[in-house]
Formats: sequence, structure tokens, C-alpha cells
Amino acid sequence: MANSPDSSSSSPASDAPKRGLFSRKPKEAKAKKPSRLKQIGEVFQMTRRHDPMVPWLMLLAFLGVVAASLLVGFLLENWVTGLIIGIALGAIAATLILSRRAERAAFAQIEGQPGASGAALGTLKRGWITEDQPVAVNPRTQDAVFRAIGRPGVVLVSEGPSNRVKPLVDAERKRLGRILPNVPIHVIESGRGEGQVPLNELARKMNKLKGELTKTEVSAVSKRISSLGGRLPIPKGIDPYKARPDRKAARGR
Repeated sequence: MANSPDSSSSSPASDAPKRGLFSRKPKEAKAKKPSRLKQIGEVFQMTRRHDPMVPWLMLLAFLGVVAASLLVGFLLENWVTGLIIGIALGAIAATLILSRRAERAAFAQIEGQPGASGAALGTLKRGWITEDQPVAVNPRTQDAVFRAIGRPGVVLVSEGPSNRVKPLVDAERKRLGRILPNVPIHVIESGRGEGQVPLNELARKMNKLKGELTKTEVSAVSKRISSLGGRLPIPKGIDPYKARPDRKAARGR
């Protein structure tokens, strides 16, 4: 007679609690996001590598605010409250310094790379409609033109030397002028050259432009460009900066 199997040798699957026919599936454990303090620490380390002065500026801002709050507290004969408020405001001031410097460090990392202007447009706040891909690009020189639509109208942001990228900008402005005759078209050159706007100041420069359109008109302009723009969409996975013209097709024309 065969021996009955020992309960200790049962499979792990049999030990698991059985789920009822109508019971819900157990939720999978979600990956924990890094804590807020850890994120701030990572941003601080990244910023300090590109800007060694940031710790001292943060400390100076913190101590300056605390000292000012303490002085007000002594004048009001309530230095304890002044100290508490000063610490809180000092921490906020130090965080603002870190935020500004971190933004500059991030732009410094991508400055000079193809598509950097498009990444800078991604920092624009609400009210702007931007595109990830350039609306015009020269694959040989990697010069490009990006577009944003907002209340000031259509803004073309060029990327490349002024004299070299000018034909791309002029062609795009002429094309937009035909389909949007009454919409203002602005041109901003990004870069470090004369008359150009650095990446970290690009969003600020665009937000200072005078509003000419309503929100409804901005949406209408975007839809009109999408429907009549005539620009062929770039397939996913294709780098527009590495695209090359088909020379065989060009010779066959």
C-alpha cells in the first residue's frame, strides 16, 4: 500500500489561499516613488556638480532671512516667534535659490545639443501649445525651427547660427503667413550669440510677449495649422536630425 503524501511536502501553490469565484484579484504592489526629500537631495547633488556656489548661496539666503526675522522679532519683543517664522521663510528662500540654479544647470547640460530649444519650450506654462518635433530642420547642419502657439500669436524658435538658420525661418514664416494672414508671427533665436536668447531665458522671453489672441483663437490657430500646415508627420523612432534625402529618388526626378 502506497504511503500517503506528507502534508509538509505539499506544493507552494496548494498552500496559497484559494480565491473565490467572485472575489477580486489581489492588487500588485506598486513601485514606491522616491520621497520628496530624496528628490530634493538628487536635485541638489546634480546642481552642485555644475554650480559649486549653490550651497553657499542657499546658506546665505537662509541666514539672511533668519537674521531679518530675528531683528523684527526683537523690535516687537517676541524673538521666539521671529525665529520660528525666520526658519520657515529661510527654508523657502533656500529652496527657491536651488530651484533657479537647478534649472540653469539642467539647461547647461543640454545646451548645444540638437533639440535643446524644443526641450526649453516644454517648460512653458499653460496657455502655450508646443510640439516635440521641429517644424523645419536641416539634416546636414542640424539647424532647426520649433514652433509654439499662444496668446501672442505664433512664435518660431530657431536653433543654430543666425545666418545659417535664416532660410529655414523665412520659409516657415512665409508658409504660415499664407494660411494665417492676420496672426502675429514672432521669431526668437536661441543660443549664446549676439541677439540670441539663452535657453534658460527662452520661456521668460516668450511670456513677456504681448497677448494678441484669445484662448479660443489660440485653439483655432492650432487646429488650422494642423489641418492646412502640409507638414508630413515624422514616424516614431525616426530621428529628424539624422534623416538623409534619398539621392536615387532625387536623380530620378
